[in-house]
Amino acid sequence: MQVRSRDAAEAFTTLDGSTIRVLLDGPQAGAKNQSLAEATLDPGQATMRHRHPRSEEIYFFLSGGGAMEVDGERREVGVGDAVLIPAGARHELTAGSEGARFLCCCAPPYSDDDTLFD
Repeated sequence: MQVRSRDAAEAFTTLDGSTIRVLLDGPQAGAKNQSLAEATLDPGQATMRHRHPRSEEIYFFLSGGGAMEVDGERREVGVGDAVLIPAGARHELTAGSEGARFLCCCAPPYSDDDTLFD
């Protein structure tokens, strides 16, 4: 069994501009097909629009929210909302006035080389 405390996960800034804590990530955590991270954005902060050709993502909002765009479709999201981001879909999130804190599950696991800004 693999268990990792959020407090043991060091925060860092990703290529898209969000701050994340990797909770479980690929083979080193025993998860061969997925990864899980907690991401945060400050109020009004936005990720850079990007896509992942191989990875499908699910965002689940824990606090705050904002405007989510997936392949040109834009919607307001907030606490309790889950967003499916298909592999290859261009996406970005602009946090609202309370910022945004969400879980990000990637399958296959997240990798920088699968993050494109085109």
